[in-house]
Amino acid sequence: MHKNTAPIGVSHRVTPPESGAPRAGRRGFWIVTTVLGFSLTAASAPTPLYGVYAADWNFSPITLTVVFAVYAVALLGALLAFGSLSDAIGRKPVIMTALACQVVALLWFITADSVAWLVAARIAQGLATGLVSAAVSAALLDLQPPGRTGLAALMNALVSTAGLGAGALGSGALVEYAPRPERLVYVLLLLAAVLLLVVTPFLVDETVPTRSRPRLWSSIGVPKPVLPAFLAAAPCLVATLALGGLYLSLGPSLAAQLSHSHNHLLGGAVPAMLCGTGALATAVLRSASARTCMIVGCTTLVTGSLLTATALSLDVPALFYVSTVIAGVGFGTGYLGALRSLVSLVGPQQRAALVSAIYIVVYTAFSVPVVVAGVVATHVDLRHTAITFCAVLTVLALTALVATLRTSARPEHTTTSDFAGPSDSQSS
Repeated sequence: MHKNTAPIGVSHRVTPPESGAPRAGRRGFWIVTTVLGFSLTAASAPTPLYGVYAADWNFSPITLTVVFAVYAVALLGALLAFGSLSDAIGRKPVIMTALACQVVALLWFITADSVAWLVAARIAQGLATGLVSAAVSAALLDLQPPGRTGLAALMNALVSTAGLGAGALGSGALVEYAPRPERLVYVLLLLAAVLLLVVTPFLVDETVPTRSRPRLWSSIGVPKPVLPAFLAAAPCLVATLALGGLYLSLGPSLAAQLSHSHNHLLGGAVPAMLCGTGALATAVLRSASARTCMIVGCTTLVTGSLLTATALSLDVPALFYVSTVIAGVGFGTGYLGALRSLVSLVGPQQRAALVSAIYIVVYTAFSVPVVVAGVVATHVDLRHTAITFCAVLTVLALTALVATLRTSARPEHTTTSDFAGPSDSQSS
């Protein structure tokens, strides 16, 4: 974002809080970016493998929904309990703990021989992702190079979407063409996790020099002056992440039905197309204002959702893939715009708490609708379930577009005394 571009809902008279680290050291921006990308790659890697697990262990679609749900519950629990922990004890300890949890999860995936172990691994992975999300996002803002305003929000959105796509596509290719993919996928990810665990302490500067007593649970919220902008951005976050949840969970199955093929690479390519297009659109619009990104994102989300519903209704595979690309533009730019409109509005000591509130909205939108859809799909045809999902998503995206166009809130300042936690009536 250009330096002279105010985030949505913020007057140009407002001077955003200092966006760099509160100390001289700024090493590690790209290492932390890599940690974020790795975490999202690991999170989406199991997607193409679910069909393999279902065939090997003979479990039903409702079991798959449970596996998805426990990951989301663990992730949200970690965010609620520990989302602002890095504001108190430092970014690096939390990031290191998250990587250690990821190592445990990957080891359980490698040795899994039943649904119980798969569930345990997904819980550990959810905890790892929840721990790392807020800490990494805050660290990126702290370590952002001087004079590169907006780079942290850009990389957060770009790497997140690219990581989700890379995990699904890479895993799909291994499942289709490599031996023992249910082991090999996680062995490769485990090597990457161990490498990051080793180099992070030495190559990343700590950006929270003053330690304080952690305030778990109650310290997550939105600073009151930022609340209008948060409420304006929330519908866009919900719409984009609900779309991502649809494609990462049901996308491979829908592709298999439409194309009458059980090629796992093709199944993995569907979420990869969504996320890859989102990453490309994010890079193209990296200098656009938050408002422009959100308008473009919501518009293409509406178009993509309607086309996806049409493709599923008429049984047209080519239109389904075209709609995935269009929806991907909305997925990437909508998320970038919403994130960019918020993260620059608070100082270093409030960043993890605000980012945690953002991610609670994000991952609730990512998981809850898909869990509901998974339950419904056990009683109703999968295709009709997805069509209904797309209709709801279209309404959400239209709501987000209207909220973006009509927002006029202009918070005048942000201070640490104006912090609203969940016990406050104005909290997130």
